[in-house]
Amino acid sequence: MTGGVAARFAQVDTWVFDLDNTLYPAGGDLWPRIDDRITIWLANHSGLDLMSARALQKYYYRAHGTTLNGLMAEHNIDPAEFLAFVHDIDRSDLAPDHALAAAIDALPGRKLIFTNGSRAHALNTVEGLGLRGLFEDVFDIVSADFIPKPAEDTYLKFFRDHRVAPATAAMFEDIVHNLEAPRKHGMATTLVVPRLGGGDHREIWERAVEIPAHVDFVTDDLSGFLRDIVAGPKSG
Repeated sequence: MTGGVAARFAQVDTWVFDLDNTLYPAGGDLWPRIDDRITIWLANHSGLDLMSARALQKYYYRAHGTTLNGLMAEHNIDPAEFLAFVHDIDRSDLAPDHALAAAIDALPGRKLIFTNGSRAHALNTVEGLGLRGLFEDVFDIVSADFIPKPAEDTYLKFFRDHRVAPATAAMFEDIVHNLEAPRKHGMATTLVVPRLGGGDHREIWERAVEIPAHVDFVTDDLSGFLRDIVAGPKSG
């Protein structure tokens, strides 16, 4: 790691992590299971066939930031029921990531999760990944008053609720536009991308084609990147 990279994190005392496709790889099966549950919920509550429900789901997601936000805006649905259903998935094959656990544990300061999912989903996923006890708290979609990232007001609420000073905080996230507001307010921003050949279940429009100026760093190896931050600049 170069001295310039290490210097960018030298004053960081708060480490903020997205959950889905960031703390676990975007090519894994976890997110597709949630995605399928959203489609099933929408089909059950709309009377649409699965293909039509899928199309409507993706429309809401693109137009409103999350399918839930679209359903609340256009149909006034019960968010608690929705969140409980879509996150009721099998996590039994989610393997502990010991390297990531050690890397996060070694970071100096506070660690928080900031997700457009639910607190229960975050805690259950963290448990499966072997990361339990490493995070101070979870700022979830309920904490955000159901206004999802990348809305700037949601980040401001996160800063207030958790007393985060953006100038001494870092954000790790897999969706490039979710890093724009953090960078605007002074956070060090890192885009977590899939490894080459590792698969990617995200929507095409969520994948970064070009890296904009509001992204400070890009990594396809989160645990290795974090280890390098702690180790500092290499000599020679």
